[in-house]
Amino acid sequence: MLEIIKEPWAWYIAGPLIGLTVPALLIMGNKPFGISSSLRHICAACLPANVNFFKYNWKKEAWNLFFVLGIFFGGMIAANFMLNPSEITVNSNLKTELAGYGIIDYTNLVPTQLMNFESLFTLRGFIMMVVGGFLVGFGTRYAGGCTSGHAIMGLSNLQLPSLIATICFMIGGFIMANLILPMILSL
Repeated sequence: MLEIIKEPWAWYIAGPLIGLTVPALLIMGNKPFGISSSLRHICAACLPANVNFFKYNWKKEAWNLFFVLGIFFGGMIAANFMLNPSEITVNSNLKTELAGYGIIDYTNLVPTQLMNFESLFTLRGFIMMVVGGFLVGFGTRYAGGCTSGHAIMGLSNLQLPSLIATICFMIGGFIMANLILPMILSL
């Protein structure tokens, strides 16, 4: 039984399980699925209520904070106990391309040549971690939610704004991965 959770699940098993979270949350109390709103709940709980954006009953949404904590601790457990300690499998063509950018270590899910404390002080690291983090945060607020909220919850509810947001996420992802990221990695 333990072997089942140590190996990655096929898309046709994991995908429907993710999709079933939407009706489960709706049936269990009309709760919307999404992650980005939890940052607002955390800020409302920690900051004084003199900012209008944080003046609401965040305790009604405490379940979302537990959900995010579960994702965090689940990821920690998976990273420490369940992942295969061998090298991450990467397509050989991609390895060749990434080697041109100095990325050769595949022992972690995120290459250590990109994401480490020392690289934060390089132009490439600053753009990827700080600027990229700001753009993700700004984008989720501007789009009224994150990829999981729009692509999973919004599309399930047949929301046109979620369809538009998801199409924009996909176009942005393709542009980033194929045009902008190679330029950043070559810095």
